[in-house]
Amino acid sequence: MKKNINQLKRSRLYSEELGIKLNERTDDEIFKWFLASILFGARISETIAKNTYKTFEKYQVLTPEKILDAGWDELVRILDEGGYVRYDFSTADKLLLICKTLLENYGSLTCLYKESKNSKDLEQRLMGFKGIGPITVNIFLRELTPFWTKANPKVLLLVKKLAKKFGVRLDKYNRNSLTFVRIEAGLIRLRKGAKNSD
Repeated sequence: MKKNINQLKRSRLYSEELGIKLNERTDDEIFKWFLASILFGARISETIAKNTYKTFEKYQVLTPEKILDAGWDELVRILDEGGYVRYDFSTADKLLLICKTLLENYGSLTCLYKESKNSKDLEQRLMGFKGIGPITVNIFLRELTPFWTKANPKVLLLVKKLAKKFGVRLDKYNRNSLTFVRIEAGLIRLRKGAKNSD
């Protein structure tokens, strides 16, 4: 089953869908994507993760400082309003700890990136935050690949399988290009349809 590669090359990134401008490479935009990646990283639907991110945006709680200022009760309220009810308490705890650690140890994600020696070190530093695992790191770095040269997450097995199923030759594209990342995002969005047709 072949998929139109030109259509995949035009796929919106998840960050773009949320209005996050990673191409600006600013601390604020990168942190917004980190927050969204944490929300996407839980075993919860994409729709709920997106709605919850939009709720953080609605209340302008989109920086480590604002998350710390909001405090646990306010974070739980925002998470609940966004539909993130299943993980509200644990996610509030996690966000507070991550933001505190980020500010104390690095100051910003940009500083963390600059201090990283290479892609492996970058991934290790990100996984050094309590509650951040390989899935969240992969989500976060995947869309930063064209903008951060040290960002080089592995292509997910799911993406490789979908590429094969839809006749997409991933090896024809530079892994660090925006085109590759768009194709990847497009393939990930196709997974629901692929499951239903199996």
